[in-house]
Amino acid sequence: MNRVDYLRISLIDRCNFRCQYCLPQGAELDYVLQQDLLSQEELLNLIKEVFIPLGFTKFRLTGGEPLLRPGVIQLVEEIANLSQTEDLSMTTNGFLLSRMAQDLHDAGLRRINISLDSLNQETFDRIVGTFGYSRWQQTWEGIQTAYEVGFAPLKLNVVVIPGINDGEIEDLAQLTINRHWHVRFIEFMPIGNPDLFNDRAWIPSEELRQRIRGKWGLIESRIKGNGPADVFQIPGAKGTLGFISQMSECFCDRCNRMRLSADGWLRPCLLNETGQIDLKTALRQGIKLPQLKQQVAQLLEIKPNINFQQRESGTDRGISHRTMSQIGG
Repeated sequence: MNRVDYLRISLIDRCNFRCQYCLPQGAELDYVLQQDLLSQEELLNLIKEVFIPLGFTKFRLTGGEPLLRPGVIQLVEEIANLSQTEDLSMTTNGFLLSRMAQDLHDAGLRRINISLDSLNQETFDRIVGTFGYSRWQQTWEGIQTAYEVGFAPLKLNVVVIPGINDGEIEDLAQLTINRHWHVRFIEFMPIGNPDLFNDRAWIPSEELRQRIRGKWGLIESRIKGNGPADVFQIPGAKGTLGFISQMSECFCDRCNRMRLSADGWLRPCLLNETGQIDLKTALRQGIKLPQLKQQVAQLLEIKPNINFQQRESGTDRGISHRTMSQIGG
């Protein structure tokens, strides 16, 4: 079991997209009210007094869409300036990046993951939702701006959905040949959307690797990340290709992370709610930070036995009570 030193922090459960794999089709979500989100002060106190003393040194800011969170630039700066912070990154859909990338970089953010599920405008809009106008161009401009500002590595996350964007694998992989971009193919997960989950709701990563290998060849990369991706490279390419295979290739034994939702729930596993702790309510009820630290330490001890693939039931495999947007991706 890896040392658990990586905390994914959801800053907000709201999003300006409605991606098929994140929000159930037609669902009307009860978003967390502003006063029910962890405040900046509460979040920073938890990081400094609970998580860092327990060995957490890597932090990723997620959502919903984290750039919708008021004060996000200041929060980035505060976390980046902590002496114990070894790595700070963010996952975003990129829609607001063209005007925020420079400020985020100036605040100390250096690594960024941007969702890009299609290079085709029509397909992109089908996946993220229609809002009366296409969001493709502004998202693409955000990616370009982030690259120009100096984010490195710049990673592009692709959730592969059979019958929708799986025909673009080679085109997306090709983005890594002439740019220092890192494209990561992610197997579709049935979180909060069980109606879409069947035997072919996801495509095994090995199938994608075979397609890329057949066109250009594929070698294992010397570049390794903090997470569960298996990293490869097209021979001679500047960037890399990552494959996150949570459905076909169990990596629970390599998991080094926990997740903190925007309303303060600490989860030891993305797809298993066992053992989660409501840190926000505890804080507001006056429970002291040393006590919360002890509770989190106990959860860390049992984390190896709490994971998706070891659940005995096959009928409710991976079905979470919250959508990905509510959990924090």
